[in-house]
Amino acid sequence: MSTANTMRAISQDILGGPEVLKEVEVERPTPGPSEVLVRVRAAGVNPTDWKHRELGIFLGEPPFVLGWDVSGVVEAVGIGVTLYGPGDEVFGMLPYPFGVGSHAEYVTAPARSFAPKPSSIDHTQAGALPLVALTAWQALVDTADVQPGQRVLIHAAAGGVGHAAVQIAKARGAYVIGTASEGKHEFLRGLGVDELIDYRTTDFTEAVRDVDVVLDAMGGEYALRSLRVLRKGGLLVTILPQGSKELRAEAGKLGVRAVEMLVEADHTGMKAIAELVEAGKLRPTIAETFPLADAAKAHALGDTGRTTGKLVLVMD
Repeated sequence: MSTANTMRAISQDILGGPEVLKEVEVERPTPGPSEVLVRVRAAGVNPTDWKHRELGIFLGEPPFVLGWDVSGVVEAVGIGVTLYGPGDEVFGMLPYPFGVGSHAEYVTAPARSFAPKPSSIDHTQAGALPLVALTAWQALVDTADVQPGQRVLIHAAAGGVGHAAVQIAKARGAYVIGTASEGKHEFLRGLGVDELIDYRTTDFTEAVRDVDVVLDAMGGEYALRSLRVLRKGGLLVTILPQGSKELRAEAGKLGVRAVEMLVEADHTGMKAIAELVEAGKLRPTIAETFPLADAAKAHALGDTGRTTGKLVLVMD
């Protein structure tokens, strides 16, 4: 049990499978200048979480506490914070990648990592949104500046980033093409996808042409092959930035563009996402929720790669 000065968190001592995750009691953080202390009510679990659990990637060797999504209540504020006060409900993404740590009862972060939680959704829904919605927003709006009538191809359209991207692209007036297994097509039609491709039976490079923007969440050969469906001057945004010189070189040969992006914590972006939510244009789909103590079960399900929407940890 946590005390006034401690909190429960999910940590790991070694890299590996879901079994390396364990519940621990650690010191409760204190907000520094321009920071807020948030009591976490819900925190999404994303593919970057289980990849870091297994490989370390940016974080290196453990121990560490994973999690970047947050929805919760401000408990205290540091010097200089004017946006929020104790009791305010907020949601946001911790600075990626080194601001990690939301799979815990409390977290500190810069105040401008957050925005007021939309009143039309609960903490579980709000906790599912930040990382995936910011990724989609920064790819499609900030980077690609998607315009009405443009053709947008979204890979893994039923996944966390994908299903948020579909809704954001539709809110921008785009014609949306999505790749997903056939069992997820009905779900995606409900989100407004205009054209669907079953990647298991159809080669998307033969089914799609003259695309303005591709959002790639697959990387590797998927990204390279996606260049061939773009119109001249079209743009591929991959959210798996592995610095592939081959990708940029191939794009240049084809007369298209390719960029690699990492999502950033963004107060303005979170406010824009909140506005879409309040307007009824963006809703997260929750695949399943788990109590904090069952984080390993959430990771095990995520490892299957077969979920639709988001996995969320909820606090007691």
